[in-house]
Amino acid sequence: MFGLFKKEKSDVFTAPVTGQLMPLDTLNDGVFSEKMMGEGYAIAPEEQAVYAPIAGTISSVFPTKHAIGITSDAGLEVLVHMGLDTVEMNGTPFETKVAAGDQVKAGDLLSTVDVAAIQASDRDAAIVVIFTNMDKVKDFSPIKAGPVTHGDAVTTLTYAG
Repeated sequence: MFGLFKKEKSDVFTAPVTGQLMPLDTLNDGVFSEKMMGEGYAIAPEEQAVYAPIAGTISSVFPTKHAIGITSDAGLEVLVHMGLDTVEMNGTPFETKVAAGDQVKAGDLLSTVDVAAIQASDRDAAIVVIFTNMDKVKDFSPIKAGPVTHGDAVTTLTYAG
């Protein structure tokens, strides 16, 4: 009645990898730390497997395998970016397990990453999750830095409208 009891739509985002959770502004990369692509969070990985942080459809797998796009059922575009400046590695440290059009659930394996190879190339191996169409986002809970295990809840995002 008049929308007074209309429940807001929200999604819980999980850790795509085990490691140290950190807010974007702590990254040594202006595009992410200044949130030019959107809001989100990052994890310094302690393992090689990278999992879907939310359910949806794989919208893109970059040719260099360093990033995977997921579109949630609510239409939120989510970018899972593996490592900083890793596009220049031409896909060598990544083994993608999904393709565009695949349906995934939170926790499904997206990719494996050779973290040691990224670090040996003097790059940051951070796994970054970005909400790229922030116009769909009303709010999300703060990111609390600290250890996480893949699958742990990281933030709850509430959709606009």
